[in-house]
Amino acid sequence: MEPPMATEDDDRRDVLTLVDQEPATNRSRMQKLVLVGTRGQLICDVCHLANRTHTRMRGVIGWRHLRRGEGVLLRPTFSIHTAFVRFPIDVVFLDPDLKVLSTAENMKPWRLAGYWGANSVLELPAGECRRLGVSAGDRLAWGQI
Repeated sequence: MEPPMATEDDDRRDVLTLVDQEPATNRSRMQKLVLVGTRGQLICDVCHLANRTHTRMRGVIGWRHLRRGEGVLLRPTFSIHTAFVRFPIDVVFLDPDLKVLSTAENMKPWRLAGYWGANSVLELPAGECRRLGVSAGDRLAWGQI
């Protein structure tokens, strides 16, 4: 007997299960989101929303690392810096509809990056854009945790 085939509903249930679980990290008081990519891949199971002046300016400054599946969504902004950031990150520049405009992979500490026309910036652990296949033209979707 053959195993049952996975359906889109199964994938949605998997994402919803992840949303319902307790986040693996609770190091910030920022609102948490889950981000899903164009092909249904899970971009962030814990995405910290930095939508206030203080949280946008701070981003990941002072953090020791971002774990796989974790990220910070800064909005509104079109640029970031990695001054005082202790580790390299991948950066995704997004328009207001969460369409990927550009990426900056493996951005090392003490660098600047921006994209004119971007409305928000997603900071991910270095290597995540390549691993997940995130590239210009993709559209992300979000849900609240």
